[in-house]
Amino acid sequence: MFWDAGSPGYRWVELINERYLTGNPPLPPNPHRIYTYMTMAIYDATIAAWESKTFYHRARPTEMDSTLVAVLPTPRSSSYPSEHAATAGAAAAVLTHFFPDEASSFQSMAEEAAQSRVMAGLQFPSDATAGLELGKRVATKVIAKAVADGSDAVWKGTVPTGPCKWTGEKPGNVTMPGWKPILLTSADEFRPPAPPDCHSATVKADVDAVREFERKFSNNYKAFFWQSPAGAMTSWYDYASKWMFEDKTDANPPRAARTYAMLAAVFHDAFIASNDGKYAYWYLRPSQLDENITPLFAVPNFPSYPSNHSTLSTARSEVLAYLFPRHAEFIRALGKEAGDSRIWAGIHYEMDNKAGVALGKAVAETFIERGRMDGAD
Repeated sequence: MFWDAGSPGYRWVELINERYLTGNPPLPPNPHRIYTYMTMAIYDATIAAWESKTFYHRARPTEMDSTLVAVLPTPRSSSYPSEHAATAGAAAAVLTHFFPDEASSFQSMAEEAAQSRVMAGLQFPSDATAGLELGKRVATKVIAKAVADGSDAVWKGTVPTGPCKWTGEKPGNVTMPGWKPILLTSADEFRPPAPPDCHSATVKADVDAVREFERKFSNNYKAFFWQSPAGAMTSWYDYASKWMFEDKTDANPPRAARTYAMLAAVFHDAFIASNDGKYAYWYLRPSQLDENITPLFAVPNFPSYPSNHSTLSTARSEVLAYLFPRHAEFIRALGKEAGDSRIWAGIHYEMDNKAGVALGKAVAETFIERGRMDGAD
């Protein structure tokens, strides 16, 4: 029953969510890469499994033997290979890449997930074996992409100095503009225009708005939420899982895998694009321009423009709005709140927010356009 909850990928996404929320065991730097490559491997393995299903048209065990009673509803798809096993093989292999010390644990989980469908009377042992092998083979190709994405680069530059420049040491995400995107042609494909001079009337108005914003509990708690692991990452997957449960998308493994993969991959590319803008301009934070601004919490150790939160929340909300149009208004409002919360927290200008929204929409549209042509619709 455990592995039957949700789509075949649900438990694997939840596993990463739990680790992200608890920090136990600790995730490596840039944990969004784990979501990206794991969900991509699950998606590709699922599509490959469906190709084989339609080719072989193997009947389910209960269709071959009417006396056999399955303990779970029988899916309306062919038996060979097992979709749960393909997902498990792919997920376990990618997770082993990121957590090599836990290889045996992930392998045991994958075998358990695959065997669960046999024990339920839904698939044959050979379906599970073939599915696990297929998932591993797909994961090998995805892991090769992860190894070559540039995320292991070491920064050897220096922080530029001058008017309106961010000040600090060891800037975070500084090598990200050199990473290889999933769909974008380059990190700077949608680079925002240069921000205005920090001494201009436009920026003065933005700074005044940040400084004079009345910080109350109703805004502060939201700012803290969007700064938290739940706001920054896991809640977006929770909404996707919830809505798939509600509309029964979880009973359609290819479509469910597509949902998780689009949500993870758009974050990956939007994060690269946002940091391309940050390190193209190295723009200073509001509290660096006006010492009378006291942020709610520690200011992230990288430049201000554009806002990562605005870029990422917009990109994800637009993808979820495309995937779940009935919830479009709700999720777009949440995306806006996440971006606005950075102004409420005193760590971003409104121009950072606006640039991030525009950038997030542009990146999301790249993924949505790909989605319109991938055959799922």
